[in-house]
Amino acid sequence: MKISDVLRKKGSEVITIKPDETVAGLLGLLAEHRIGAVVVSTDGSSVDGIVSERDIVRHLHSTGTSVLEAPVSQIMTSEVTTGSADDNIADLAGTMTEMRVRHVPIVDADGKLAAIVSIGDIVKHRLSELQSERDQLRDYISS
Repeated sequence: MKISDVLRKKGSEVITIKPDETVAGLLGLLAEHRIGAVVVSTDGSSVDGIVSERDIVRHLHSTGTSVLEAPVSQIMTSEVTTGSADDNIADLAGTMTEMRVRHVPIVDADGKLAAIVSIGDIVKHRLSELQSERDQLRDYISS
């Protein structure tokens, strides 16, 4: 199974934020969309970084509330693990576990932002697969 299978159900909408936006603005965006991470992009199609709730909490602890007025670029992760729609789901899940990341931007062949996948999206897809397999086995045994 490929990441494209996950995206077929989930969709490809990606919320982005510009690097010069404030962390307070980022908090509003996360709350508004009920998401845990945002791709940082100057143009909406490049992946300049990623910033998550974890990043905010860590910087609040080390810096205090002054971080809320800081630009997102100060707290974002610049070296972003990305994937493609052709990636195997299990391989990407392994990478996410190994790298300890919960969100991976999906880029196209040109490196342009195409979607984002969370570990929750992968788990949801896998549970759906298992449910379908169980139903098929039940139907087979019953017939």
